[in-house]
Amino acid sequence: MKTDLQIIYGIRPVIEGIKSGKEIEKILIQNGLRSEAFFELKGLIKEFDIPYQYVPIEKLNKITYNNHQGIIAYISSVTYHNLENSIAYAFEKGKSPLVLILDRITDVRNFGAIARTAECAGVAAIVIPSRGAAQINAVAVKTSAGALNSIPVCRDKNLRDSIRYLKECGLKIVACTEKSEKSYYEAELVDPVAIILGSEENGISGEYLKLADMSVKIPIEGMIESLNVSVAAGIILFEALRQRTMSNEQ
Repeated sequence: MKTDLQIIYGIRPVIEGIKSGKEIEKILIQNGLRSEAFFELKGLIKEFDIPYQYVPIEKLNKITYNNHQGIIAYISSVTYHNLENSIAYAFEKGKSPLVLILDRITDVRNFGAIARTAECAGVAAIVIPSRGAAQINAVAVKTSAGALNSIPVCRDKNLRDSIRYLKECGLKIVACTEKSEKSYYEAELVDPVAIILGSEENGISGEYLKLADMSVKIPIEGMIESLNVSVAAGIILFEALRQRTMSNEQ
């Protein structure tokens, strides 16, 4: 089966891959797998908080015909960054951090397009969940025009913790949702801010909306109720850039 992600397979090769520092996107595990080596692998998965999924052997066989021993790991096309370091770096450079939080954006092309826009708009970091997010593969990197190789992408097990951390750092949390009564024109985006965008299917999770300091919408005149999420990202990020540019000129 053709895949856009590099893979390693077999229990021992995956163990060694993790120990050597390879950035693992996700591990597929055969249902019912049991062995001493497997439990060693499970310990590493827990230690490094690596996303994993139990699947039938048929799925593994479709990915590779080689002896996978019930384990296939996808290697990420990028190196993930630490959110704390990314925010600290922005402040140290004298910048007002602009952070983008993506809640369950699963389409790799949308993700790549968003990353390209974010890099152009001066975003300090993109924050994604470790589960329920687009796999960062060759397609995503290509769609981003290489932006994913330069903009910090931070992966967290729970976005709630990331949002709370950003609030503690002094960032205002702005949720971009069509359910809001306020227009994005009303949002002050010059000071440190994190913008949340949700999936096109379900929008932003309710728990994250509750943590936001304000929510805004992009006004729409047509019959279609929402924009593509990558387009929405471009609109609000460049509004932030416009405001910041004008503030610096004053």
